[in-house]
Amino acid sequence: MATMADVARSAGVSVATVSHVLNGTRPVLPHTRQAVLDAVDALGYTPNTLARSLVTSRTRSIGLAVSAISNPYFTEILQGVEAAALEAGYSLLIADPHDDPRHERKVVQLLHERRVDGMIVAPSAEPGDLVGYLRRHAVPTVFLDRLVDARATEDRAPGDGADGAAASPSPPCFDQVCAESAAPTALLVTHLAGLGHRRIALVAGLPGLSTTSERVSGYREGLTAAGLAYDERLLVSGNSESAGAERATADLLALPDPPTALVTANNAMTIGALHALRRHGRSVPDDLALCCFDDFAWADLFSPRLTAIAQPSRELGARAVRVLLDRLAEPDRPPRTVRLPCAFVHRTSCGCPEEPGSRSGATASSTLAEKGTAS
Repeated sequence: MATMADVARSAGVSVATVSHVLNGTRPVLPHTRQAVLDAVDALGYTPNTLARSLVTSRTRSIGLAVSAISNPYFTEILQGVEAAALEAGYSLLIADPHDDPRHERKVVQLLHERRVDGMIVAPSAEPGDLVGYLRRHAVPTVFLDRLVDARATEDRAPGDGADGAAASPSPPCFDQVCAESAAPTALLVTHLAGLGHRRIALVAGLPGLSTTSERVSGYREGLTAAGLAYDERLLVSGNSESAGAERATADLLALPDPPTALVTANNAMTIGALHALRRHGRSVPDDLALCCFDDFAWADLFSPRLTAIAQPSRELGARAVRVLLDRLAEPDRPPRTVRLPCAFVHRTSCGCPEEPGSRSGATASSTLAEKGTAS
């Protein structure tokens, strides 16, 4: 196997010059750079990344811990992470925490033991152990999709708060990247209200997730904006899964005064709700109008076609990588939370008629915000 010294001899330069060319650590004259690259190709030289990591304490690898990788939403996020990492010269190690706090803590530790340079994590509903581990080991981390309340997960020494005094708030210790959730959900509610619906239900996600709480808040904001009263019976939990949403939707249909419109808070729950409606002989939108959070590849193939909120999933993954690389380059920079806008994709499951050109594959959509925000 060719070595860096072999490349240096072939190109007629020093080993240090070869290192600068390959690592981009110092400008090199164009003809010298080309001579080094030609020697690399001729000798078939490949850098010894293990040896380099021993010297630099960097492995140029990123750990990604995301549950439900089979979910199309997270699959697209994964594609965005992978593309951005590869472009930056980083490899990716992937683990699925299964939304289980104990398993989450274990897989993150395993990734850390592989000496990844940093991590991108979609945290569970109970991330306290995870956050404590990441803080104790000072692991550069970006929380993705789901936000973490630093005050609720702050490590405390034994006895802290025992006297009943409230813990002092602390700023977020980690960077975070997510999509807007509240305003898009409110838009779905006001859209349905504008079509004449007065009993609008929400099948919400897993309790404890920031995405769940924000979409519930958006639901209630939408009701208020439309001048509709909140009815707690119309807010049910589908636990972010298809089976849970199927049960929750059946419960809604069994009410003495069932809803006439339904909002589902993620794509898996949309599938569950549709199963329940079919099983109970209800049609969309004639018997019940439907809008969903999360667009997916086949949403346009349903009959009726699904009116949805589309999240910028690939861009979320790519942005998380860029934020993590910024953290690695500047470890002391202030933490930031980046929110990206969603788009309203207007189809027909809400009860609206087909729009011109929509049957040929086009969909009407509008971006709900001009740009992401950072704080």
